[in-house]
Amino acid sequence: MLRTRGNVLPNIPVPAALMRTVNMEESVYNKLIYQEDPNGEEPSVHSNQEKPQVSFSMVRPASSWTSHKVLGITLAVLAAVLLAVDIGLGVYYNNLTDESWAVMSISREVAALNAAYEAASKRRADAQMRLTQANRQHQVIKWQVEHQTKRSSDYKMQADKIQTAITVLKSHIPMIREGCRHCLPGWTLINSACYFLSFSDPHARSSWQEAREFCKKQDSDLAVLDSAEKQLKINQLINLHQDPLRSILQSGFWIGLRDVDTEGVWKWLDGTRLNEGYWNDGEPNNAGDEDCAATYPRNNPFKGWNDAPCSHHLKWICEMSAS
Repeated sequence: MLRTRGNVLPNIPVPAALMRTVNMEESVYNKLIYQEDPNGEEPSVHSNQEKPQVSFSMVRPASSWTSHKVLGITLAVLAAVLLAVDIGLGVYYNNLTDESWAVMSISREVAALNAAYEAASKRRADAQMRLTQANRQHQVIKWQVEHQTKRSSDYKMQADKIQTAITVLKSHIPMIREGCRHCLPGWTLINSACYFLSFSDPHARSSWQEAREFCKKQDSDLAVLDSAEKQLKINQLINLHQDPLRSILQSGFWIGLRDVDTEGVWKWLDGTRLNEGYWNDGEPNNAGDEDCAATYPRNNPFKGWNDAPCSHHLKWICEMSAS
């Protein structure tokens, strides 16, 4: 209990500031009551009666009311302060709670994003692995295709060689049936006919007309290659004797074929019109008044012919019947 000069206040917890206020009030009361005593000592009841006295009972009601009023105001202010603090703490707590929820939400989103990123990275790695395997398989298939293409090309070359050998063998059948026939020295027997090819250097290259005159002096004429068997055999011979240092344009051989009478109408020397030709791609093109035909060494014997100017100087092939 708090006592002030005989007054008893209710048992209320009072802050330190309020206690200081009460002590100050008590000092004021003491000054009002004992203002005649400069030393602050309480005078005796039987002291001089002439001195004016202020009875405590006269001051008590106003002093008690003031003390209660100050205390009430102080408590109200303190309650307001506490309420403000409580409100502030509540607001702060709410803000802190909202921020905590926001942080937790962001943390969950970050965790979800990390999980999604890890899953995407794993899928990307798997896709990259599958792509690498597919590229490796594609490369293997590409090598297999190249190998099969090369084998196919080799088979085609072998088939061409076999076809050439068959043609050569067929060329000997008439000779076997008709018995032995002979060609002059330097001439080659093909399908019951003898052929002369001017391989040797002493036989200079000549124009188409000069080459024909040479053949006529040998009781022959320029060759008539009117069958696949003849073309294959002649192409084989000129390929075997081809000079690798000489240009292909200078490696041709005149044959008995031309279109001097009507451009584009090719005829053999006996006037027979050409039925099947073995021209190179784009030939005959009659570039520069090309009216005479020649055969050239080619890998493909069925693309061996070109047209050329009759004045051009080439080797030649003569043909005569076997004796």
